[in-house]
Amino acid sequence: MEPQDIIARRIAKELSEGMLVNLGIGIPTLVAKHVSEGVHVFFQSENGLIGTGAPPAEGMAHPTLTDAGGRPVTALPGACTFDSATSFGLIRGGHVDLTVLGGLQVDQDGYLANWVIPGKMVPGMGGAMDLVTGAKRVIVAMQHTAKGATKIVRKCKLPITSLRTVDMVVTEMAVIAFRGGHATLVETAPGVSAAQVVAATEAELNIPDNVSVMAL
Repeated sequence: MEPQDIIARRIAKELSEGMLVNLGIGIPTLVAKHVSEGVHVFFQSENGLIGTGAPPAEGMAHPTLTDAGGRPVTALPGACTFDSATSFGLIRGGHVDLTVLGGLQVDQDGYLANWVIPGKMVPGMGGAMDLVTGAKRVIVAMQHTAKGATKIVRKCKLPITSLRTVDMVVTEMAVIAFRGGHATLVETAPGVSAAQVVAATEAELNIPDNVSVMAL
């Protein structure tokens, strides 16, 4: 199984009936493919759509139906569209139950850096700051390392996204929760040991006596 699919499958287990869920750009968008059968959630795109569906068939894309990254999506029956002010009113007003965001770095205290690499041009912070601050729960979906370097660090070296910490990080190797303000290893991926996770992580991890295996 590809690393991105491991991450998306595990995060989909966190979804429950009736949730309003925002999915960020990249790996987070894959979560929508793995929602458990019989569980109905409402996916919100920060650019003004609740009820996003799967990508459209070739040739059926509509220019006004896109996700936050500008990729085509479909609208499910009952979907609604609205302006950005209303969309961010939902986010900033604390009405989003869960947001799943990509990450560049997460540190051992739970601070996320995901919006800029110094020296590289970006269009702006987008909704990341608002989502981390306003959503009821924040999960980061990212691969454990990039080009051999860990992304789970002692202290973020990149600019952080929000002064609020995240609730959970899911990688292809592990699930790390932030209990009592510190990183705690709660699950490892099938075939991955706690020792392997520690070796691939710069942050200091709390390791419970019993670490579960991810349910995929």
